[in-house]
Amino acid sequence: MTTRANASFKIESWEEQPLAGATEAPRVTRALVTKSFAGDLEGRSTLEYVLAYAADGGATYVGMERVEGTLRGRAGSFVLEVRGRFEQGSAETQWDVVPGSGTGGLSGLRGRGRATATHAERNPWLLEYELD
Repeated sequence: MTTRANASFKIESWEEQPLAGATEAPRVTRALVTKSFAGDLEGRSTLEYVLAYAADGGATYVGMERVEGTLRGRAGSFVLEVRGRFEQGSAETQWDVVPGSGTGGLSGLRGRGRATATHAERNPWLLEYELD
């Protein structure tokens, strides 16, 4: 049975650098990001993005995110494969739990989720998952 976890996240840090010195579109960068979570997921994550910026300022991105914390009372960690698009001040992100990445009480975690982030202090985060 699929369970839904609702949380919010806050970006704690964002360090972005160009790849291969590209300074004009299509500019490609990498970003190291840390986040904190509150709600059904309590914890922190570290995420590395690779972003490709278009001339209009929008960006497409992919990344890997390692989450450590407690998901509805079960402590452990897991990894998310992340992809999304940023345009007009809003980032639409989707992810899948990397198979076999769950540890501790989150061993066997499977699922996918999404978030829409703006420049707000906290943004909503949703994970639909199954856990052995």
